Amino acid sequence: MDILMWVVAGILVLSSILMCVVVLIQQTKSSGLGAAYGSDTVSFSQRGKAASREAKLQKITVVLAIIIAVMAIALMLIARFAGKSI
Repeated sequence: MDILMWVVAGILVLSSILMCVVVLIQQTKSSGLGAAYGSDTVSFSQRGKAASREAKLQKITVVLAIIIAVMAIALMLIARFAGKSI
């Protein structure tokens, strides 16, 4: 059980670090006052690439959040059935 706890804890730590990196890579949704007055000079092809990149990052964020939740619950259950504290 100890090895299983270490593996689950390692996956939990790695996915948490990846989640932090992915969230920091994402751009903010608000462009500030410049977008309100039409000063957004990005071409449509660049917007499409950025939108697809952002969509991928959002999907990765959701997947990592699910992995973190599942690993945290699994670690709690393993520790409970093994009679150990985390």
